[in-house]
Amino acid sequence: MLVIDRFEGDWAVMELGRKVFNIPRLLLPAEAKEGDVINIDTSIDREATGRLQKSTGKLADSLFEE
Repeated sequence: MLVIDRFEGDWAVMELGRKVFNIPRLLLPAEAKEGDVINIDTSIDREATGRLQKSTGKLADSLFEE
């Protein structure tokens, strides 16, 4: 269970079991408050990943061209 412990400036201090970590507050719903349980759904954007790899590859190629 992912719970908001507190807010510290622009950061939310989160608890996941016995682990504590920070995430940017802007990633949470505006109405989120201390004690709220947060659900996070994740997925991989394959299209964006491909574009990023392609542009990174082009940049690397341009740096090493003679």
